[in-house]
Amino acid sequence: MSRLLDGRIAVVTGASRGIGAAVAERFAAEGADLVLVARTVGGLEEVDDRIRAHGQNATLVPLDLADGAGIDRLGGAIAERYGRLDILVGNAGELGRLGPIAQFSPDEWQPVIDINLTANWRLIRSFDPLLRASDAGRAIFVTSGIARSPIAYWGAYAVSKAALEMLVRVYAAEIAKTNIRVNLLDPGVVRTRMRAQAFPGEEPESHPEPASVAERFVELATASYSGNGEVVTI
Repeated sequence: MSRLLDGRIAVVTGASRGIGAAVAERFAAEGADLVLVARTVGGLEEVDDRIRAHGQNATLVPLDLADGAGIDRLGGAIAERYGRLDILVGNAGELGRLGPIAQFSPDEWQPVIDINLTANWRLIRSFDPLLRASDAGRAIFVTSGIARSPIAYWGAYAVSKAALEMLVRVYAAEIAKTNIRVNLLDPGVVRTRMRAQAFPGEEPESHPEPASVAERFVELATASYSGNGEVVTI
């Protein structure tokens, strides 16, 4: 029986836990060949075990996305091995400290911008030629409602997500006449470690698990999805 992502090459960042891990497992169930990127080797290996249960293989890439040269090397390795990239999921994110913007130190501000914004630009820069080599390149970047609703004390995280949305929409305009389609996905409230960091007083069980949003990622990753420059909410 044909699966929705049979034979498609997909890179997923932040793939060792949470939404990234759930998306990787769901993509595997639909037949994708996966390149999984995260800082945590142990977490990647656990996800790989679950992917193998679907009869798929994954290439595990322990990489801190603040390492821009490392992203470039990854792009080169994928070009050499596959010659193309069909799906890019920019999921990795950094919450950082919540507090007044005027009280952030540069050392607190910069890592959030590096991961949530600059790393995704580096991914676009490195993988654009590979997505163009696909018959239907698809890129999905994870955003948040905080990008469109200024709320006090959300600091660098809110700013980085707002900038990410503009980055992706500009890129979408630039590739509109190609086979690439790029969109943003806002998963809403999901039971993740980042959510627990932001709202430590909540009961985690009151929120849906990451697997609940994975199906929407599959939809945006398929060759038949024609939307471009959209902010898709769940």
